[in-house]
Formats: sequence, structure tokens, C-alpha cells
Amino acid sequence: MFDEQFERAFRRLSNPFFSMGDVFDSPKGGTTQTFGPYYYGYVKTVGEDGVPHVTEWGNAKPGSYLSDSSVRDPYVDVSVDEKDRTLKIVSEMPGIEKSDIKLNVSDKQVLLSAERNDRKYEKKIPLPSKVDENSAKAKYTNGVLELTLSLAEEKPQGKLVSVE
Repeated sequence: MFDEQFERAFRRLSNPFFSMGDVFDSPKGGTTQTFGPYYYGYVKTVGEDGVPHVTEWGNAKPGSYLSDSSVRDPYVDVSVDEKDRTLKIVSEMPGIEKSDIKLNVSDKQVLLSAERNDRKYEKKIPLPSKVDENSAKAKYTNGVLELTLSLAEEKPQGKLVSVE
């Protein structure tokens, strides 16, 4: 009696999962990622202005099928220190050497890429403030990259017009 009730309850509860199909057998496009690891995460921070920011990272976003890209999206944290007038970017990229890292800094974004053997990382990092590209200093130790930039001096825009 108990076994029959358990069997019916199990089938009723598990049936929706079996009827969905297996996304790993037939994803969109017909291909699956055959390498690992699969990872995903998000970071919630509150900026100096009190506005919360949520940043996603990883190679397996929720609600989507696994991609067949071999490029990893590294974890990145961006912080601005208004007192010292600096912007600091910290990124985790284990398994590479500092000679494998390429950084391209502009006043609006940083393009971060690195490749060593089967590990490839790439990320476009939008900058919350304008920076001085010439002030960039990068340090890579034990899989962690630290990039420090000075904030650009705010110049008043427009032209002062004298009234006659």
C-alpha cells in the first residue's frame, strides 16, 4: 500500500521534469559545450551614490543554453575611490602568466584578454568614470590581476561668455 502511494506521488511530482526534455541532448543550434568547467555568478555592490549594481560573470548564464565558446568570462570587480581619485579593477584569471595578458584602456572601457594553452579569458569592462589612460598600472599575482587608473580631471565644459 505504502509503495503504491509513494510511486504515484513520485510520478506526479517528477513528471514535469521528465516531460521537459533534456536540454543537454538538444539545445538551440544543436551543439553543446564539450569542455568545462561551467560556472556562473553575480556580484551585488552598492556604489558611492547609494545605487545598487548587479554584475554577472561566467560562461553558463541562467535561462540560456550552454555556449560552445571556449572563451571564459572572468570575475571582475570595479571600485572607485573618490578620495584618492583612483579607479581599481580586480580580475581573477587563474592558470595564465602575466606575459599572456593584454589590456587596452580607453576613457570609456577596458578590454581585458588573456590566453595560455586551453585557457582563454576575455571581458569588456565599462568604466563608471573617465580615466587617464597614461596612468594605468597593472600587477598580476597568483591568478589575480589588479589594474589601477587615475580618474581624469573634470574640465568644465562649454565656454564662458562675458556679458557686455
